[in-house]
Amino acid sequence: MARILVTDDEIDIYDLIKGYASREGHTCVHAKNGLEAVEFCKTENFDLIIMDVMMDQMDGFTATKEIYKTKKIPVIMLTALGAEYDKLHGYDLGIEDYVVKPFSVRELMARINVVLRRGGNDLSSQKDDFLVLGNLRIDKSGRNVFAENKKVDLTVKEFELLEYFADHKGQALTRSQILNGVWGEGYYLDDRNVDWQVKLLRKKLGKNCNYIETLRGVGYKFEIEE
Repeated sequence: MARILVTDDEIDIYDLIKGYASREGHTCVHAKNGLEAVEFCKTENFDLIIMDVMMDQMDGFTATKEIYKTKKIPVIMLTALGAEYDKLHGYDLGIEDYVVKPFSVRELMARINVVLRRGGNDLSSQKDDFLVLGNLRIDKSGRNVFAENKKVDLTVKEFELLEYFADHKGQALTRSQILNGVWGEGYYLDDRNVDWQVKLLRKKLGKNCNYIETLRGVGYKFEIEE
C-alpha cells in the first residue's frame, strides 16, 4: 500500500484523511507546513503528497516547487480559495489534481486511488524507447525532450501530454480523449485544463509549437510535415 505525506496545518484534517486512508491500507505522515514537508522529502520516500496551499512558514506552491527540484512525487493540492488562477498555477507546477475545501473525504480518496493506480510519476515504469518527430526527440525511458538537440524543460504533465500527442500523431483528438489519456479516467477536470496545459506546452516548444494544431469544435491534432 501507499505511503502518503499529508501537509496541512489543521490537525483535524490530517486525522480525517489518515482515518480514511488507513482503512484502505495506506500509511500517513503529517507535515504541519510546507517547510516541514520539504525536509521530510529530503530524507524519506512517499508515494503521494496531499498539500494544502495556505500555510505558515512556507505555502503549498513554494513547497511543491522545492520538492520537485529533487523528487517527482505526485501531489494533490488542497485549497480553500477555489480561484481559477490558483488551480492553473498548480497545474503549471506539474501537480496531479486539485481539491477545494470543504471537501468530501470519500471524493479525495477516490482521487488518491486514481493517482496511485496510474503509478503517479514513477520514472522506473516508463517505456524504454524514444521517438524522433520533426525537430523533436522524445526519450521515453529518460523522460527527456530535445528540440534541435537542446533539452526542453517540461513538467511531468507537459511531458505526458506531449508523449500522448506523439503516440497519436495525425489523429484528431477531442479534449475528453486527452483528459482520459493523460490524466486517466476518474479525474474531475474540464476542457479548460487541457487548453491550459496545451498553452504551457506550446510555449515550452517555442517555434515547434505549430506541431500541435487546434481543431475548432473538436480538440487538437499533433501533425508533423514530412
